[in-house]
Amino acid sequence: MLLVANRGEVAVRVLRAAADLGIRTVAVYAEDDASSLHVTLADRAVALHGPSPYLDADQLLDAADGCVAVHPGWGFLSENAAFARACSERGLAFVGPSADVLELLGDKRRARELASSLGIPVLDALPGEFPVMVKAVAGGGGKGMRAVYSAEELDAAVEACQAEALAAFGVGDVYFERLMPSARHIEVQLVGTSVIGDRDCSVQLRHQKVVEIAPAPLLDPLLRKALHEAAVALAVAAGYTGVGTVEFLVSGDSFAFLEVNPRLQVEHTVTEMVSGVDLVRTQLLLAWGGDVDFTPRDRGAAVQVRLNQTSGGVLTSFGLPAGPGVRVDTHGYVGYRVGTRYDGLLAKLVVHGEDLDVALNRARRALGEFRVEGVSTNLEFLRSLLARDIVGAPTDFVVEEPVSGMRAPLAGTVVAVSADSVVLEAMKMQHVVRVSGDVLVSVGDTVSEGQVLASGVGESTEDVAEVDLESVRPDLAEVLARHDFDRPEAASRRHARGGRTARENIADLCTSFVEYGGLAIAAQRQRRSLEDLIERTPADGLVAGIGVVNGARVVAMSYDYAVLAGTQGLRNHQKKDRLFALAQQENLPVVLFAEGGGGRPGDTDHSMVSGLDCGSFHAFAQLSGQVPLIGVVAGRCFAGNAVLLGTCDVIIAVEGANIGMGGPAMIEGGGLGAFRPEDIGPLDVQVPNGVVDIAVGSEEEAVAVAKKYLSYFQGTSADWSCADQRLLRHAVPENRLRAYDIRALITTLADTDSVLELRSGFGKAIVTAFIRVEGRPIALIANDPKILGGAIDADAADKCARFLQLADAFDIPVVSLCDTPGFMVGPDAERTATVRHLTRMVVTGANLTVPFGLVILRKAYGLGAQAMAAGSLKVPQFAISWPTGEFGPMGLEGAIKLGFKKELEAIADPDERKQRYDQMVAMAYEHGKALNVASVFEIDDVIDPAETRRWITTALAPATSRSQGKKRPFIDTW
Repeated sequence: MLLVANRGEVAVRVLRAAADLGIRTVAVYAEDDASSLHVTLADRAVALHGPSPYLDADQLLDAADGCVAVHPGWGFLSENAAFARACSERGLAFVGPSADVLELLGDKRRARELASSLGIPVLDALPGEFPVMVKAVAGGGGKGMRAVYSAEELDAAVEACQAEALAAFGVGDVYFERLMPSARHIEVQLVGTSVIGDRDCSVQLRHQKVVEIAPAPLLDPLLRKALHEAAVALAVAAGYTGVGTVEFLVSGDSFAFLEVNPRLQVEHTVTEMVSGVDLVRTQLLLAWGGDVDFTPRDRGAAVQVRLNQTSGGVLTSFGLPAGPGVRVDTHGYVGYRVGTRYDGLLAKLVVHGEDLDVALNRARRALGEFRVEGVSTNLEFLRSLLARDIVGAPTDFVVEEPVSGMRAPLAGTVVAVSADSVVLEAMKMQHVVRVSGDVLVSVGDTVSEGQVLASGVGESTEDVAEVDLESVRPDLAEVLARHDFDRPEAASRRHARGGRTARENIADLCTSFVEYGGLAIAAQRQRRSLEDLIERTPADGLVAGIGVVNGARVVAMSYDYAVLAGTQGLRNHQKKDRLFALAQQENLPVVLFAEGGGGRPGDTDHSMVSGLDCGSFHAFAQLSGQVPLIGVVAGRCFAGNAVLLGTCDVIIAVEGANIGMGGPAMIEGGGLGAFRPEDIGPLDVQVPNGVVDIAVGSEEEAVAVAKKYLSYFQGTSADWSCADQRLLRHAVPENRLRAYDIRALITTLADTDSVLELRSGFGKAIVTAFIRVEGRPIALIANDPKILGGAIDADAADKCARFLQLADAFDIPVVSLCDTPGFMVGPDAERTATVRHLTRMVVTGANLTVPFGLVILRKAYGLGAQAMAAGSLKVPQFAISWPTGEFGPMGLEGAIKLGFKKELEAIADPDERKQRYDQMVAMAYEHGKALNVASVFEIDDVIDPAETRRWITTALAPATSRSQGKKRPFIDTW
């Protein structure tokens, strides 16, 4: 048995073809289709229920009990891959292509991609280009299509197309293609990969075909051949089987692919008339595995016209034309109640003649014989249309159909009717349409745009209500009240301690801010009233959203210590997850104000046991190296809050802050003693140990520093100035034994007010700072001769290595100012694991991908100098020295003592020995002078210090920004 999963004319067509082959059939029908002709033609009929019965796959499959195959007809689920696959899973043959082919070709976007890959022209729509055609990705029949000529029309057109496509095919997705005006619509009919013929379907009304002609007239033979070959190429590439159509637009001698209809089409009959191939019979024989001869024969010309109903009613007269070469396919009969819920096709008139003139005259004669009473139709329109010369007409030949009555302004379902209005629902929105005269539709009917709703004269109009712009409706008033987050008492307590509220910090940080989850409340409804939670737990203690800082978008979030001590609750974890995902998707920096007490044990509205499946920490850690992460803390920051803070690239801490992996309760609970919160991780601990990058005096200063830090990751600044660079000539003393102020030197070298030093209290032998040179962000590292004489110890190496990772991750060029006697050595140094820590700096530098420049200020000795040079003097984009530069494989005094030990010991007179030693040292210094090193081209030049900025701006190549994703897996938190 065969289930025919459709209705109307196509169901009748398939049922008759099946009967001719001796195949028993099952029909399905909706409640308002009970009197339809197809119900009486089947061996068994099954009623369907629900609002969209012909789209209900489960009901259709249940109706197929006892069947071996399903014919989907056209429209509805005929191109639905999931339905085809469900049929296969039930052991039913789907009369059509495979589910995989339907997924490919039934999605018009994927079909276009396939065509383009085969070199077949497609109508690509460029962003902002008009006119464009909005089209449904699934289905056909002109449903879900709108031409759009300006950006102002686009949103309304998309909404209308989505609504119409969803109602017709169960899929509301749409896409855009470039509009080709005054083109012809040519189709190529296929069975498998064989061409059966072509047809011209250009005469259309509101993108629905009205007249079809086969074969397509006035088509250049070479162009016809190209169309056929393109259609076959697509079919072969897709592995196509069964009956299908490939559609093209033709303009002059060029063409473009439109879509593939991987199913039987309404207009298949016009091709049957000229090819002699019964396409439905062919479909069924292929499904049953029989031998099929579908060789086409050249049989003159054929014309098809579509008789559409334009209102509902009962057919009181239905006289059909007859005579030679005349065929009428219909499901109508006298007494049939015609509804308006579905497509308006009532009958197809298909005529054949030995040539096109004969066929057209025969069509005109046959239209004159039609007699339809009881419902209004487009019969007169068709008669007037065929009186014109339609051969070779483009798709915009027919502008409008002269139908009397008041039409629907949009497609939708009728949900209410009154004497003067019809309410249409589209995309779950109701539209009140004012009409006059007799209403011609009923509740439940599905109407298309332009369909007649009532018999009155004039245009139907949607209700437009007068509005008072100053009025606040109750629903808006309720929303506005919930968004009033002002809590004066809590703010006063905060201010009394010299602090600011979470919202004040966010407002200071961002010039514009939209909050996500502001209406969230603590998950404690099992133990507290809703009113109490709204009052006392606004935003669940986390103000979070997307804001604008320095003109660029960021994710900004602040724990609110005034709400449950800034603890981490269920809802604010969910908010963090949401915003961390947005930061990842859109590459947005994150600024986190982390004050808070860690996990919250008081939430009750959940089923968790341990909570260890919380994804927030994982999600935030994954952002490391992808986007800048800035942590700001004032007050107490313990446990989970501290973990998030420690994940950040930079920690800005306000005087009086305490940071710890556990608060007093956790410490005491672990049996480790009782401590006050202020005893745990104060800044006099967390600054020198390297946890805090920048210590500030107030939250206001913290926000200012956060903005400045972010600016280095937001590009070049056009507004800059600098100090007189001649000052650099005197920055390094002539006496090589005298220390100097490296920070003063950096301030002079950099743009005015552009220096931001990180971790100044830790690893003091190296300065790490962001600066700008002519507005360009630079990551600067510099030895401090006042600390260990510039020697690099374990802490300084760790600090430098992490800073280099940070610069490399975000494409910020590095400039190194070298003045070091080398790595710190000795037994005490080795107790700090220098072998590992110092080589971390070497490994990191050797693997940098950003531009790197080296400036030797004074000492460049040994492996420490090589580490400051990213591994070698030949690695940087430039390696230059100031006149004070001195070089050597190790400290020169030590080298002399070690290398000439026996020679010096052989001199008995101490004064002579010292004189000889001093001579050797002087010779070594002369040999290691920058000018001598440059003479053998170990460095690129010895320069006037005042020229340093020119070298940086000229020789240091711009970094290449990442297209997306990460350069480094993460940035080491240490």
